[in-house]
Amino acid sequence: MTFSLRPAYDDPRTAELVDRLRDYIDGELADYERERGITPSGRLTRADLEPVWRRSRELGFYGIHLPAEYGGQGLDHTRLAALKEELGASGRVLASSVLGDMGGPLRAGDILRHATRHQLDTYLLPLIRGERACCFSLTEADAGSDVRSMSTVAVRDGDAYRLTGHKVFSSAGPFADFAIVVARMAGEDEPTDGKPRFSAFLVDLDSPGCRVEDGAVPMSGEHIESDIVLDDCRVPAANLLGEEGEGMRIALGRVTTNRLLHCPTVLGATRRALDLTLDRARTRLVAQGRPLLSLQAIQHKVADMATELYAARSMTYAALAALDQGREVHTEAFMCKLFVAESAFRILDEAVQIHGKEGLTQGHEIEFLFRKIRMFRVLTGTSEIQRNGIARALAFQH
Repeated sequence: MTFSLRPAYDDPRTAELVDRLRDYIDGELADYERERGITPSGRLTRADLEPVWRRSRELGFYGIHLPAEYGGQGLDHTRLAALKEELGASGRVLASSVLGDMGGPLRAGDILRHATRHQLDTYLLPLIRGERACCFSLTEADAGSDVRSMSTVAVRDGDAYRLTGHKVFSSAGPFADFAIVVARMAGEDEPTDGKPRFSAFLVDLDSPGCRVEDGAVPMSGEHIESDIVLDDCRVPAANLLGEEGEGMRIALGRVTTNRLLHCPTVLGATRRALDLTLDRARTRLVAQGRPLLSLQAIQHKVADMATELYAARSMTYAALAALDQGREVHTEAFMCKLFVAESAFRILDEAVQIHGKEGLTQGHEIEFLFRKIRMFRVLTGTSEIQRNGIARALAFQH
């Protein structure tokens, strides 16, 4: 793998997909955002998103990772990562809607194989077609990294369950139709051995006893989070995903893959930041009319930034290639998440420094990217959690 701020691919299939995606996001999608005045800090609506879902589906990108039986192309992880990286590097606000990250097929994760015919027809196939949207509701205010300490409970009630609890940071919640909710079994279903059992449910967000509230606005300034408040919300037993007690396994079943697949998006955003920084350093004039990039101090900064990006990208795609070969990459996924998060933050910190006052100004893309990238050191597992996982794996190696 060679270094480039606009990667080319030897694999013809990857090259063709990336070229088509670039044409779409740099042309049609950019025009769409401009015409509608869409900005990172604006409030998105279903009216903003549905045309992008449908158009992305028409172009073959929405749910492209899915098997052909669901209208996808069965894309392997490495090719999917290349597309996610391009979206991250595009600077488009609606980039996360193109493949279905925001409320679509990628958000639903691996639950297709756990779904019944009723669940597929009512919830998941419409989701794949871009007709419905979902959010994933696992996190609680006092159950972040330790999700097993959640207090949301499910109690069996005849041919239904009663759910009570308060979920936070439900991404895509503001425009979702239903949520994938994980709850601890209680009542007669509560285990007698003291070990909690969790189940997963498909919950219609307009159900009695369910409220969707504005969530906390993350430091990125994006209005994409909701709180899901359940107050004795009745959920039909037909909406139970899998079996009782399998909820945590279903929720975390693709955690290694998801951990890896978050990295290319961040790598893309970091690539864009480096590109913007080099452009700034070439055009910003300093003493005697020389460009900023003529200063050795700046040259060394951008050299280090590029080197870290190359290292982070190389290790991520190496792990993805191993995953596509059917190898176990649990430890490598921890390593990639850790290194990509920490390296991207260091690169963005230098990008702000080189941009000077512009990099500190709200509304400037570098300032937004800095806030966005900073979040990745916490989201989808903190850097400390990744280090714990790596250390545990090393402890059991012989």
